[in-house]
Amino acid sequence: MLTHPQIDPVALQLGPLSIHWYGITYLVAFGLFLWLGKRRLRKAPFASNKGQIPWAYSDVEDLLFLGVMGVVLGGRIGYCLFYKPAFYASHPLEIFALWQGGMSFHGGMLGVIAAMVWFAHSRQRNFWQVADFVAPCVPTGLAAGRVGNFINGELWGRLADPALPWAMVFRGAGDAPRHPSQVYQFFLEGLLLFVLLWWFASTEPKQGRVAAAFLVGYGTFRFIAEFFREPDAHLGLLSMGMSMGQWLCVPMLVGGAVLWLWAGRTGGTASATE
Repeated sequence: MLTHPQIDPVALQLGPLSIHWYGITYLVAFGLFLWLGKRRLRKAPFASNKGQIPWAYSDVEDLLFLGVMGVVLGGRIGYCLFYKPAFYASHPLEIFALWQGGMSFHGGMLGVIAAMVWFAHSRQRNFWQVADFVAPCVPTGLAAGRVGNFINGELWGRLADPALPWAMVFRGAGDAPRHPSQVYQFFLEGLLLFVLLWWFASTEPKQGRVAAAFLVGYGTFRFIAEFFREPDAHLGLLSMGMSMGQWLCVPMLVGGAVLWLWAGRTGGTASATE
């Protein structure tokens, strides 16, 4: 049985300025998106200018900026609506208290989708090509975020068998050993999903299927990880013994499956544009 290391959430103190590890993980996530996006530009259909608007590195930068806005706004609004609607309905000004924490991945994903719709419309690009471009660049950012969760000792797992070699005691969660669910999510939703999506995108699948694979892949891995992650204290387990995170994965799985089938029937490959 292990004990979670007492890591100071502040990585660097410069006078009144505090640089937190969580902020650093966000910067790492943004840097990885730019680096991976630049590599994506070398692949079809983004490296080819035949019959389409050329892609440039500035497009990657603009996508990152819009994506960050989508993550922050969508993540916060999603948390307020999905996890504490009654509280924020009676305390609307608390919605803007971002420093108190409270973000939802699923809400952030909806915000990113809205950002991609705006980008595709403003640049006159096919939305599914934009989505296929972005999808493989996302999981490494998710992995970086889980590192931040682990450093902060938050979003810990459910109770674990003390005989489990990697069971861990988290400060603030009592003395019982728990699953380090942040690590599970780091490997599943982060590294494994990235490897699978990056490989799949390299096969030049039909347009829309990389985005579909992301929805199905993340939905599946997050659904599995939720079995080991402690449910939100104010929600607990919902109907059918599922957590809120698992219920929010259901539409992702359904939507990903529908998109996969639809993309297969359209017949277009990733190197084709409408």
